Amino acid sequence: MTNTLETCPNFIGGEWLDSNSSGTPVYNPSTGEVIAQCPLGTAADANAAVQAAHAAFPDWMETPPVERARILGRFKMLMEDNFEDIVHCNTREHGKTLVESRGDVKRGMEVIEFALGVPSLLMGEVIENIARGIDCEAIRQPLGVCVGITPFNFPAMVPLWMYPIAIACGNTFVLKPSEKVPLTAMKIAKLLGKAGLPKGVLNIVHGGRDVVDALLTHPKVKAISFVGSTPIAKHIYEIGTKHGKRVQSNGGAKNYVLLMPDADVENSTRGVIEAAFGCAGERCMAGSTAVVVGAAEKTVLPTLIEATKRIKVGPTDRETQPDMGPVITRQHRDRVEELIAVGLKEGAKISADGRGVKVSEAPNGFFLGATILDHVESGMTIAREEVFGPVLNVMHMEDLDAAIELANGSAYGNGASIFTRSGKAAREFKHRVNCGMVGINIGVPASMAWFPFNGWNDSFFGDLHMQGKEGVQFFTQQKVTTSRWFSYGEGDIWYR
Repeated sequence: MTNTLETCPNFIGGEWLDSNSSGTPVYNPSTGEVIAQCPLGTAADANAAVQAAHAAFPDWMETPPVERARILGRFKMLMEDNFEDIVHCNTREHGKTLVESRGDVKRGMEVIEFALGVPSLLMGEVIENIARGIDCEAIRQPLGVCVGITPFNFPAMVPLWMYPIAIACGNTFVLKPSEKVPLTAMKIAKLLGKAGLPKGVLNIVHGGRDVVDALLTHPKVKAISFVGSTPIAKHIYEIGTKHGKRVQSNGGAKNYVLLMPDADVENSTRGVIEAAFGCAGERCMAGSTAVVVGAAEKTVLPTLIEATKRIKVGPTDRETQPDMGPVITRQHRDRVEELIAVGLKEGAKISADGRGVKVSEAPNGFFLGATILDHVESGMTIAREEVFGPVLNVMHMEDLDAAIELANGSAYGNGASIFTRSGKAAREFKHRVNCGMVGINIGVPASMAWFPFNGWNDSFFGDLHMQGKEGVQFFTQQKVTTSRWFSYGEGDIWYR
């Protein structure tokens, strides 16, 4: 008996439409089984989605913001009602543990909560008598058709970073989810339809480069939101802006976690484990480099190594849950193992080796155990490249100044954290470290929905970040009206 594969139709103009293009397999990473076929769509598919969004825009723009917010309110309630169903879909196609999938979905729902405040967020500014008898006002209006291109690592959260704010502001939207994890995005979109969103306001088109390039260059697309690796983020930004689009493009990172000699051993160990190995290290906020400062190599590092060796890896699609699940594909696992081998060849020392981990109950899953490479130097490949897997680099510095200088030498700039009991050290770190999101005794300092997801340097290309008030600014444009009236109009007889 063979399992029937799930289909992944495009969602265009309120209709689920099969694509005539070839497909690519969607795996359950815990078992290695193919669970769906995702079409690699065409430029024609992308054009149909954009045209549907463009046709829906005039009426949606005129829909009062409070009515848009009410639809999003019903959407959030449906998300709550279907929460565990979404979570299990997420885990099945991505491989996250159920705890991690719940966090993925919850963080996305927080953006919906933020977008519910759009009637207040869109309020403009007015100055009466900016000059004698002259008034000036500024209002925010939507852009038009906006596009989101999202990665595999957060199937729920990252799309929800984008379209709730975009549509709350009066735009229409085309989502291109990762072809590796299309099912969660589709499941959530169906709920938005049930909440009463008009046809064409949200569209989904599946595909690879052909679809992306068609969206980047389409004359009716006004704005592009992207999350992915830095080389692709830079490409998206350059092509999109060249074609006149507003672009926010989030790239990769190498996030540093400083362990000071006075750090609380138990809490800092827990924080680093969470930062380095949560979601199998497949996130741009992963704390992939631990900088052990001074005596912390004796007080914290041994405990961290032993805790890493105890991390249980296994399938996540069943009731008994492991500490860490698989990576997304067999090819990705092989790439991470190759980078570990390169690190060892270049002089790093392995303190915890997750290669070749055996999972008897799921022998075909894409598993890689938690790995620590010690004595990593800044010139090594493993120190410069984003691994995007369960690998923690350990580097040694004599003092805080040297550790901050090391972190600031990175080309990236998503996040950095410090574990310390010293307020002075924390303040120095917060003030001087060259990145957009800082954690003090927090391993993953990712911003919540009310603040921008604030990458710097090669971790972000653009001007306005996702989430928070910057998200509203990105998805709107200001119109300023200056007015003066000389006398009552001829038809205004009420004053006589």
